[in-house]
Amino acid sequence: MASISLKAQQMPASAIRKLVPLSDAAKKQGVKVYHLNIGQPDITSPDCALEAVRNLKLRNVSYTNSAGLMELREGLVNKYYKGIGIDIEVPELIVTVAGSEGVNMALEIACNEGDEVIVLEPFYTNYNTFAFMNGINLKPIPTDIRKGFQVPDIELFEKAITDKTKAILICNPGNPCGTLYSKENMLAIGEIARKHDLFLISDEVYREFTYTEEPHFSAMNIPNLEQNVILVDSVSKRYNLCGVRIGCIVSHNKDVMTAAMKYAQARLCPPVLGQYAAIGALDTPQEYFREVKEEYIRRRDYMIDRLNSIPGVFTPRPMGAFYTIAELPVDDTEKFARWMLEEFRLNNETTMITPAASFYKTPGKGLDHARISYVLEVPEMVKALDCLEEGLKQYPGRTN
Repeated sequence: MASISLKAQQMPASAIRKLVPLSDAAKKQGVKVYHLNIGQPDITSPDCALEAVRNLKLRNVSYTNSAGLMELREGLVNKYYKGIGIDIEVPELIVTVAGSEGVNMALEIACNEGDEVIVLEPFYTNYNTFAFMNGINLKPIPTDIRKGFQVPDIELFEKAITDKTKAILICNPGNPCGTLYSKENMLAIGEIARKHDLFLISDEVYREFTYTEEPHFSAMNIPNLEQNVILVDSVSKRYNLCGVRIGCIVSHNKDVMTAAMKYAQARLCPPVLGQYAAIGALDTPQEYFREVKEEYIRRRDYMIDRLNSIPGVFTPRPMGAFYTIAELPVDDTEKFARWMLEEFRLNNETTMITPAASFYKTPGKGLDHARISYVLEVPEMVKALDCLEEGLKQYPGRTN
């Protein structure tokens, strides 16, 4: 039998999705599984997005321009970005296959094989995957759960930089821990990028979900860094359109956008029906965002208070996105997550969480951490956390 490549063998599995077969097996047995493991909210997508697809009169679904439908690109530039104070032109935006392709493109454009990219740890686990695919080394800067995973002293960025460093990669607000970068944080990181002429790749897909009085500050608005910033965005979270797989990559740097177009042409075009859904979503009323944000705050407040009431559990209060990292009194959260799906039942129900070790680069870090998503309405979350609390009581690998 032919052997697969060493690279394919070493490709890291998704921490978020690798336990799905266990969840599927539990469901096949008639078990109710509460999904706190994935960033897939149960919130309704905007009617205008769904209607845009329903009303299509296409005779066939043909390719679009590799950069995306012009109507979508112009709409994003004029209806969305200029409305939130990000001043870009249409040639500075290319539609991608979700934010994931945008991050991967940005890393490919910024780095050669063997180069280094600075990240704050913990970070979105798929950054590990994209770095592996491109032969890039992630250079982690640790943050502290007991300090709410806040951005650490800027001197740590200076110390992490070597002659191999080509970029800083941030997610603001952050997945997996809900960290919100202040304007001061962003300006300080921008100064480091300017001083060392590094790319600043800013993943801002959770921009609408910030829970402080201070507004979100985009990397695109850092003064005198126009040629270094690569913005990655998506409609998945903003409009609850995760499955349409539409995002974008944005930069004022013409060389970056010329290179991005080459990658875009290589995959022909973004999903066509998803692009039409995204066009429709641009007409979403502001009331929708206000209601969704208020709902996430309700969910967050319930989850954080409930988790911290469970003996041995600690989690900080996130200020953005819809995730938290929780420290659990277990030997290994992956073992615990597997046990919850395979063995634990409460009234024939169980809860699925995401082990957080793969959100870290440093070996041994995060073994007792889990990413938990507040993506279910509160009545469902009550039952999900009932399962989690009882599971922690019964788990044979409990540590205290």
